[in-house]
Amino acid sequence: MNTLADPALVVAARAGDRQAVARLLAEHLQLVYNIVGRALHGHPDVDDVVQETMLRAVQALPSLREPERFRSWLVAIAVRQIQDRERARRTDQARTVPELPDPDADFADDTLARVRLAAEREVVLAASRWLDAEERRVLALWWQEIAGSLSRAEVADALGLTVAHAGVRIQRMRAHLIRARAVLAAWRARPRCEDLVAAARGWDGSAEPRWQKRLHRHIEQCPSCQAVSRPPVTTEAVLGGLGLVPVSAGALDELLAALANAAAPGAGAAALAAGQAGWWGRLLAPLWAKPALTAGTAAGTAAAVAAVLVLLPGKTSPQVEAAPPSPSPSVVPASSAAASPSVAPSATAAAVRLEVQLAPDGSDDGDGSAARPYASLAKAVSVARPGQTIVARGGTYRAVDPVVIETDGTAQQRITLTAAPGERPVFDAADLRSNSWFITQTADYWTVRGLEIRNAPRNAYVCGACRHNVFERLSVHDNGGTGLTLRDAGTEHNQVVDGDFYRNRDAGGDADGLSVRYGTGGGNTVRGCRFWGNVDDGLDLHDFADPVTIDRSWAYGNGVDLWRDPAKAVPGAGNGFRLGGGDPAPAVAHVVTNSAAWDNTGYGFTESANRGTLRLTSNTAYRNGKDGFAFFYSGAVFRGNLALGNSREARLSTTAVQDGNSWNQSGWSTDALVEDDPAGAQRARPAGGGLPATTFLTNDRDPAVGAPMKG
Repeated sequence: MNTLADPALVVAARAGDRQAVARLLAEHLQLVYNIVGRALHGHPDVDDVVQETMLRAVQALPSLREPERFRSWLVAIAVRQIQDRERARRTDQARTVPELPDPDADFADDTLARVRLAAEREVVLAASRWLDAEERRVLALWWQEIAGSLSRAEVADALGLTVAHAGVRIQRMRAHLIRARAVLAAWRARPRCEDLVAAARGWDGSAEPRWQKRLHRHIEQCPSCQAVSRPPVTTEAVLGGLGLVPVSAGALDELLAALANAAAPGAGAAALAAGQAGWWGRLLAPLWAKPALTAGTAAGTAAAVAAVLVLLPGKTSPQVEAAPPSPSPSVVPASSAAASPSVAPSATAAAVRLEVQLAPDGSDDGDGSAARPYASLAKAVSVARPGQTIVARGGTYRAVDPVVIETDGTAQQRITLTAAPGERPVFDAADLRSNSWFITQTADYWTVRGLEIRNAPRNAYVCGACRHNVFERLSVHDNGGTGLTLRDAGTEHNQVVDGDFYRNRDAGGDADGLSVRYGTGGGNTVRGCRFWGNVDDGLDLHDFADPVTIDRSWAYGNGVDLWRDPAKAVPGAGNGFRLGGGDPAPAVAHVVTNSAAWDNTGYGFTESANRGTLRLTSNTAYRNGKDGFAFFYSGAVFRGNLALGNSREARLSTTAVQDGNSWNQSGWSTDALVEDDPAGAQRARPAGGGLPATTFLTNDRDPAVGAPMKG
């Protein structure tokens, strides 16, 4: 039941009444344990986080201005401590879904009062592993709302949001939980849908968002999967029936011992701080430094605590030897097949660094500090946590192992990988011991800035099912595959800004500068980028089913022979901007504005069989080997574009919409160009990272026609 703290008790505690403080701690211990236990999934750190929460609450209590808000104030402290502990963890964060556990299995749950969880409860708990860290914190608080321990207003207060915004966050988390629950229910059904198995080909069982989306998309279209994945019980009913997390017996015993010792003659702060009553004694020691409690007062306080304890489930063993399973909001002990035990951070890791340092002369045996930086990118990204910045010092890093980026940041706490100010880190993958992609990323909410990546044997950087990432001021060149690739379903709201992607090549003639392909997802943008000298296309949107926006970007000289050897030369299509492709090509309304394509061996801009309503505004195609604008099938919209010096200026379908383009007017020729030498556009970028200033391809007839050629 949702019961507010007695304001009079809070006022007394705030004034230094030791009995009042002890009662407040005892009365709210269950609540804090539930929130922390759900959010950290029974990790061994739970007791430590509860301890730190209570300690900080005691220390800050005199500053609490509104006694009636004590409980939401305490919950907010707990949430901050959970966030701090998650940032400090340096253990394996993989959220692996156990392979096909028996839904009717017994769960001897030491922490959840040794109850047998029903199959639906187990599915919900397993489904929660698909939530990110931020969503799991929301789940932990919502769980307490369902249990009646918190009101919606207190949940919102703890999250630092309005009630309405908290409701939106809860609904979003709930939708993700329901989707994951459906995926697991369908996957565990017997017999299992063969088409679902086919859709899951290549899945290693890990709880990755892209696989959840892919499998759920199949379920939405499959009647048999829908029949077995429809939940018989609502999520609220399942969570409400799971009960509360009992406080660890060790913590309760220590609290009682601290209170009892306080009543003993001669008991004082020194004895308690020396550890005679455990961490509760150390927590309460400042209180006992005042005149000693009378035996009657201490006994009364202990009785008050005992009154709370009798309402709690039976004691558990003081320690659970088995490691907890991969993250879930329950605190269910792991089976013998569970992941390796997590290791609690050392005392020196209590204060998490905001920066992780990386240097060519560092060592992966270091600690990532400025004095002892790491040496490899693989090591640095493996330890980064939300809110941290990896700072790469200038120089050349000789990579020998592939790099995997899989730890998500959050909207509020992005993870940043950046060059040190004024320095240029170069990651050279020529000595990679594997013929795999150099960097593979599946993580969300990253900013990657100011890096040079070169000489990878295959694709240099591949981001699969990524969301809300920013790739800024990258120089990716001379690789054995595409420079940067964004791909797979769930590729959403990514930005590629002010990057240079050039001289990438492969023996199959398929290496592009930048590729957004084989996937879905809205909100992706490319801005201020240059693509040149790649064997295939400058920018390729092959088989990507949602609109991509391209602005102020230049593609030139693509489709070239980089081998200078007739036996090896396999040039690709050589298009500047390829805006489609696939079998069949999806119809997508991509948008291209203020961009230019010149000296490509293929088309300047082409739909590549994309029949969507593309929009091209204020672009320039110049001196390309084929058509400047090749849109044979789509009803694309063209406004204010310029085409000069191409094999043919524009070939468009009869359904295309055209207005104010150079080919719609008479009298346009290359004589209208202010500058036809591309040297100014191809020089180095300014220090701020924008496109170089140039008059190349600007015209003195009608500046409203064609690309402005400005960064």
